[in-house]
Amino acid sequence: MSFAPLLLRSLVRLLTSLVVEPAASITTLLYYSDLLPQNILLVRMVRHELLDQENYLFHFLISFLRCFW
Repeated sequence: MSFAPLLLRSLVRLLTSLVVEPAASITTLLYYSDLLPQNILLVRMVRHELLDQENYLFHFLISFLRCFW
């Protein structure tokens, strides 16, 4: 099996979440990369369902932000 279908599906899911709910998606990225300030109002916006196993690009962005930010 090629990586292209997996990454394409992950890219579509990432872009869809960023377009439909940009604030919640960015907040989730920042929360899981440990860059979100400790604020109860911001933590309520985190969408834990974005972190399923097949969302590879979302996991990549979180790891990238953890390492290089």
